[in-house]
Amino acid sequence: MKQRIVNKIGATHSELSVYDNFLEVLSVAGEQMGLHKDAVRLLSYPQRVVQVSVPIEMDNGNTEVFTGYRVQHNNARGPYKGGMRFHQAVDEEEVKALAAWMTLKSAVVDIPFGGAKGGVVVDPRKLSDRELQQLSRRFIDQLSSVIGPNVDIPAPDVNTNEQIMAWFTDEYARTHKEMVHLEAAFTGKPMSFGGSRGRKAATGRGGLDVLLAYFEEQGKAVSNLSVAVQGFGNVGSHFARLAHEAGFKVVAISDVSGAIYNGAGLDIPSIATAFEKGGKLDSNVCYSKVGVKSVGHGEGGCKTITNEDLLKLPVDVLVPAALENQIRHDNADDIQAKIVLELANGPTTPEADFVLEEKGVTVIPDILANAGGVTVSYYEWTQNRQNLYWDEEEVNEKLKKKMYRATREVLGLHKEKGISLRQAAYQLALGRLEEAMLLRGWIKPRVKDKIGCVNGCSI
Repeated sequence: MKQRIVNKIGATHSELSVYDNFLEVLSVAGEQMGLHKDAVRLLSYPQRVVQVSVPIEMDNGNTEVFTGYRVQHNNARGPYKGGMRFHQAVDEEEVKALAAWMTLKSAVVDIPFGGAKGGVVVDPRKLSDRELQQLSRRFIDQLSSVIGPNVDIPAPDVNTNEQIMAWFTDEYARTHKEMVHLEAAFTGKPMSFGGSRGRKAATGRGGLDVLLAYFEEQGKAVSNLSVAVQGFGNVGSHFARLAHEAGFKVVAISDVSGAIYNGAGLDIPSIATAFEKGGKLDSNVCYSKVGVKSVGHGEGGCKTITNEDLLKLPVDVLVPAALENQIRHDNADDIQAKIVLELANGPTTPEADFVLEEKGVTVIPDILANAGGVTVSYYEWTQNRQNLYWDEEEVNEKLKKKMYRATREVLGLHKEKGISLRQAAYQLALGRLEEAMLLRGWIKPRVKDKIGCVNGCSI
C-alpha cells in the first residue's frame, strides 16, 4: 500500500492541488477499509459550490469587486459546518478541500454536522474597518439563501474573527426577521452576541487535549518536552500558552514576519503580552526564562530564525498551525521532530506523509488534532438554540471529554489495524459517514451490509 501511494503521486505531486491531496488520502483509506464504492464517489464531490461577486465601494470612491466562495461538501450527518476565511490565496480548490476535511472532522469527533467552507479572495490588511464591514455584510447577503441555522453554519477562520461573525449575524438577521434562533446561524460570535465561553481558545485547547490524551495512552510524562509552533495566530497562540501552562517547553514560535527560538524555552506569557501590544516576533519580544527571572531583547539564548528553520528543529513536538502544504516532499526529509501535531488544515502533503512515516515520525492528523474548534462551535450552536448558556469550565470539560474519546478511538483503530493515525482517523470518520448515507438511502446496501453498517460503526 505504501508503494502504491508513492507510485500514484510520483514526481508530479507538487503540481497537485490541496483538493487532489484530499482525494488521494480518501482513495487510499477507502480501499484499505473496503468502503462502499458509492460512498467514495459521493465524498469525492462537494454537493454544492457557490461562487459570488462581492462589489463594495472603497474609501476612495471606486468600486472594487471581490470573489467569494462557499462550498458545501456533505450533509449526511447534519447541517453543513465550516469557517469563512479572508485571504488573498483563497481559491475554489482550496475551499473544496477545506470543506471536505470539515466533513471528516465532524465525523471523527462524532458531532451532528457535515462539512462546508467559504472565503473571499482579499487581503483584509489592506481594507479600512468600513471597507471590511461592507465586504462582510455584502458577502453574507449574497449567500443568505443557502446558509442558516438548520442548513449551513459558518464560523471564523483565517483572518476572520468574532467581530466579523457579529456583522455576518446582523446582516443575516436583517433579511430573516421571521426566523427563530437567528444567533445559531453563525458560531464564533462575541460573548455579548450569543457567543460561547471557551470558543476563542477551543482549537488550540482541543489540540492540547489530543496531545495529552496521546501521551497518556503511551504512558509518557509531558514535563519539559520541547515544542515548536509554526503560526502564532488565534490557534497557535492559544495552543502555545496552554502547552506552556501544561509543562511543555515551547522553544520556538512563528508568524508571517518570521520566527523566534530559544532551546531553553520561551516565556510565552510575556511574548503573548508583547505581541498583543503590537510587537512582532523578533528579538525584541524573544523573552525566555532563566531560572525564575524573565529576560528578553535577545538575552538568554533567544534568536530569530526563519519559518523554514522552525520546521527543521530537533523538537519532541512540531505544531504546524498556519496554512496548508507547509510540510512537503522537498522538506519532509529535514523534519527532526518526533511528533507532528497538525493544528492547521492540510499542512502535510500525502507524499510528505509517506516520508515522515518511513522516518518513524508520528503524525497526529488535522481532522482529529484541530477538531476542538468545530466541537465548541457545536456547543455554541446548541446553546443558541436552547437559549441556555454554560460557564467556561463546563465548556472546557465537555471539550476535553470529546477530544479524549476521539483520540482513544483513533488510537484503538491504529493499533488494531496497524495503520497510521491519519488512516485510522479517516477510516473512523468514513465508517460513520458510510452508515449515515446507507441509512438515508443515498447508497444501496451490499449483501454483506447489516442494517446499513459494514464496520459496526455508529452515528
